[in-house]
Amino acid sequence: MRKFTANRIHPISSPALEKHVLITGDDGTILAIEPAENHDPATVKKLNGDLVPGFVNAHCHLELSHMKGKVPTGTGLIPFITNVVTKRNASPEAISEAIENAEQEMLDGGIVALGDISNTVDTFSVKSKGRMRYYTFLELFDFLQEEGAEKTFSDGMAVYDKIQLAKGSTCSLVPHAPYSVSKNLFKKIREFNPPKDITISIHNQETPPEESLFLNKTGDFLNFYSKFGITLDKFASTGKNAIYYALENLNPETRNLFVHNTLTSREDIEAAQSWSNMVYWASCPNANLYIENRLPNYQHFMETNARVALGTDSLTSNWQLSILEEMKTIARFQSYVPFETLLRWATLNGAEALGFDDTLGSFDVGKKPGLVLIQGLDGNGVLEASATAERVLIDN
Repeated sequence: MRKFTANRIHPISSPALEKHVLITGDDGTILAIEPAENHDPATVKKLNGDLVPGFVNAHCHLELSHMKGKVPTGTGLIPFITNVVTKRNASPEAISEAIENAEQEMLDGGIVALGDISNTVDTFSVKSKGRMRYYTFLELFDFLQEEGAEKTFSDGMAVYDKIQLAKGSTCSLVPHAPYSVSKNLFKKIREFNPPKDITISIHNQETPPEESLFLNKTGDFLNFYSKFGITLDKFASTGKNAIYYALENLNPETRNLFVHNTLTSREDIEAAQSWSNMVYWASCPNANLYIENRLPNYQHFMETNARVALGTDSLTSNWQLSILEEMKTIARFQSYVPFETLLRWATLNGAEALGFDDTLGSFDVGKKPGLVLIQGLDGNGVLEASATAERVLIDN
């Protein structure tokens, strides 16, 4: 048995507590939270800061970790994608080392679970060790080429079949984005996955050209595809924002995790949440700034009671893989978002989005969510720029 107290303990599923003790088993399982006056101070480890559950990184591309610093900032999504496609090659040794280092960075920063996009087998060895819970999203795209769906699906299955799942981890086939997945490929993905109790991730509304493509078949995506010898002759615009194409082709009975959402309006959010009661929204603010120099309007998500989770995206599009840094960015640029709200986005909402809330995301009895100490809240409970987060090791 271990006992911890801190300036504040944040159960997440209930309000923050002062002058309380968090009791865990030797393996980190939550046993109870009790008033400090009921415990001999000599038996309790005192921590200076805010004690919170382990963070959940709802969206990452771990396999791109070797590309840190290789892609310039502020170019916009389409030049960014072009850079990723043309510069991602590296030696297997360099890729493997970067993945291992990135995982360690996340572990050190208090991340206990990862929703990870995979296009290759590069991360599978690290994931098989089970150092955190992984939801692997094996991502497919055919650039809206209906006739290419069969080969894309077959090639994807060859990768999918090599996934090595550690205990507590899982996987599913997912579409990349509305602008890159044909209806035929959507259908194949939908028919392959179980009809319920899984999560589907999809990139959503990251850049104005994405909306232009679906609204009236104009914009930079036409030139982007043309440069790679891809025509969109058979693609017809929908006259609606991109998310509506996704809603027409996803399964409302599964958890659906829309990622980035930098252009998502309140009306878009309401439409998606009317379509299904299992919609989640992953926000990666530092990546949004890195790529597009823009952030979502979080007021829209708060006003609609949207279930927001936080992600880091990849080291190709971020300066680090830290959920605390994502929280700090929101606190800096949209400071109306309360710390308690950010904390829920960073923990329980992400766990629920990945289906990992059976063990993670809150200090509910019976869970094993990990313990993280945040230091650096000011007197008003606002994250300071110098705030830090570190794992609390149970076996200390």
